[in-house]
Amino acid sequence: MSTHLHREKLLSLFEENQDGVIFLKGAETMYRYGTDFEFPFRQESNFWYLTGVNEPEYHAVIDIGSGNFHLFAPKRDAKFAVWHGKVRRKDEIEEDYRPDSLHYNNEILTVLNKLKPSVVYCLDDEQAEFIEDLNREFKVDADTLQDAITYCRCIKTDEELELMRKAASVNNKAHLEVMKALKPGMYEYETKAIYDYHQKRHGLLHPAYNGIHAGGSNSAILHYVENRDLIGDGDLYLIDAGYECEGYASDVTRTYPANGRFTGDQAAIYQVVLNALNKSIENTKPGVKMEELHLGACRIILHGLKEIGIVKGDVEEMMEKNIFALFFPHGLGHFLGLDTHDVGGYPKGVERIDRPGIQFLRVRRELMPGMVVTIEPGVYFIPALLKPALENEEQAPFLNREKIETLYDFGGVRIEDNLIVTDDGNENLTEVPKEIKEIEAVMKS
Repeated sequence: MSTHLHREKLLSLFEENQDGVIFLKGAETMYRYGTDFEFPFRQESNFWYLTGVNEPEYHAVIDIGSGNFHLFAPKRDAKFAVWHGKVRRKDEIEEDYRPDSLHYNNEILTVLNKLKPSVVYCLDDEQAEFIEDLNREFKVDADTLQDAITYCRCIKTDEELELMRKAASVNNKAHLEVMKALKPGMYEYETKAIYDYHQKRHGLLHPAYNGIHAGGSNSAILHYVENRDLIGDGDLYLIDAGYECEGYASDVTRTYPANGRFTGDQAAIYQVVLNALNKSIENTKPGVKMEELHLGACRIILHGLKEIGIVKGDVEEMMEKNIFALFFPHGLGHFLGLDTHDVGGYPKGVERIDRPGIQFLRVRRELMPGMVVTIEPGVYFIPALLKPALENEEQAPFLNREKIETLYDFGGVRIEDNLIVTDDGNENLTEVPKEIKEIEAVMKS
């Protein structure tokens, strides 16, 4: 990725303090509970964004006045080579990451003393303490940098968008292969294995998040990660999964009938969610606020549930009583980038809306060209939400008890696409079939 462009964008926000420096501490190798079991390494996203380094134990200093990028590499020895392979030469590191100056980690204090910064900007208190331990005389700011990088990361560069298109392209293939292979009697871990295989055979090796592979009533568990149960005939199967390309995530959800045919209730409820998705995508464009999209999706869901006899009454009254949140308890979407739930959803000073369902919305701001968002409405039958509501004197009159009680084991439907916000609308990166006829045709073939 063109990290020099990312650094230039960041430095443009620090023009008032040309005597300061930015310090970043890269991630270290993580081990399981004090053993020598190494977790797969993945760089901290802000460090990766500004340096391009996806190796452990690196540090960076950016001189605001000159723009010079100082990279600090770990000093490796023969013991490291025995266990981990070749120790890279300095010229090899310079070739990969193009710093203005390359040093070893034990030279951080020396370089900072030469730069004589008026302030050292750090990402957080932990990194600020690291600098203070080097020299207590440095003035440290642990508040400004995080907001500045977040602002930069919200709007993707053309190169970032290309990486996201590649991640999405592979994700489209992997989801399609799961759809083709799915059948009753499989275990959730089998569908996960198929999905993971097709990601890795196309060169994407790192999951962007814990994937959800949920059959039957497990599909109503919003963050289900056990992925170990049998998928039965007549079950719905929900897959919410994505891998990343050079750090940039894809995040797609689809819901399929395990036996290849939607039942009457499944088809009706699925179509309600699909209508909410399609209309939300149509309305995704610059200047629109995510909470507006979310509430629009909620109205579509209530209208649909009313038509099929699950709720009753006036839709606007149901909105006021938050009936939508009983079936759609999470937010409509989130930013996507170097993190699956990418930064920037809540600018400084913007608070969450204290209201069921919408309080979990991960983005509260107007959309701008270059942002990447997910749109993921859902309808779930969650007894922990519905049983109390049926006994609630304000909410129960809007609920069809007889119908709802037959659906406690239904599970849930979620459909999620990834969108780039463009100047005049959006570009949809997700091409996995989602219309009922398309899904059934693929699964039949």
